[in-house]
Amino acid sequence: MAGFLITLIGAILFSTKAIIVKLAFAHTTIDALTLLTLRMAFSLPFYVAAAWIGSSRSERPRFTKRQWIYIISLGLFGYYLSSLFDFVGLRYVSAGLERLILFLYPTFAVLINVWFFKESISRLQQFALALTYVGIGIAYFGEVKIDGSSGDIYWGSFLIFLCAITYSIYIAGSGRMVKQVGPTKFTAYAMLAATGGIFMHFILAGNYAQLSQVGDSWYYGLLLALIATVIPTFMLSAGMKLIGTNNVAIISAIGPVSTILQAHWILGEPIFGAQIAGTLLVVIGVILIGWKSRKNLAENE
Repeated sequence: MAGFLITLIGAILFSTKAIIVKLAFAHTTIDALTLLTLRMAFSLPFYVAAAWIGSSRSERPRFTKRQWIYIISLGLFGYYLSSLFDFVGLRYVSAGLERLILFLYPTFAVLINVWFFKESISRLQQFALALTYVGIGIAYFGEVKIDGSSGDIYWGSFLIFLCAITYSIYIAGSGRMVKQVGPTKFTAYAMLAATGGIFMHFILAGNYAQLSQVGDSWYYGLLLALIATVIPTFMLSAGMKLIGTNNVAIISAIGPVSTILQAHWILGEPIFGAQIAGTLLVVIGVILIGWKSRKNLAENE
């Protein structure tokens, strides 16, 4: 029950990210890279502390060279590239559509495991994948009818799609690394690697004038850091330790529903029939994928 509640709250907090980003874009002139930099700057002290605490525990072995490469690579894919694609994409699509497209990442993770780790895929998983993509199609074309007057929605959708792919690489690899080094230590160092990538990108971009004009933007950066980044990442890592990655994936299915409701209440985004039907199909598909994976683990044990 503790693992369930921790994961549920963490998933809901994660779903606030799109809402906060949309509010920042609506009420300030900040660009996506600067907002992302603020988010990670406020998050940095927490991950430094977590990394130091994790490294000071004698029961945790030091990373090997191979583990360093994996953790840095996964951090760059999972929280640098994916976050950058996500923040830029949110300028062009609604928060509800963003979360729905992003929620394809469990299906991509399954395909990565099939192609690269040679895991088998059952007929039920194939059906679940098809169900998920049909759900995305229904919701997406419903959104296009409402907000398809501009071609920006296609560009934004493509960026969110790239976000889902890069995040699925992080998810597929993190399950193996968490078992080796522990969830807290892995999360801390992966986030530090991502933070380094974001800071380097900001420095190379050279748009320092944005920092002198942030105004109230720091407030949104702080909210993103605490409410939508630090707290939920550690909660989901703790959830993985308590109930396993597959159960976390199933419970996280609340994410799209939570985002759509928040987007309606806070941002005034409409809720329409195609969106509801598509969301239900996506959630059912992801739950079936997680349930089948959990069943396979039980049988292997």
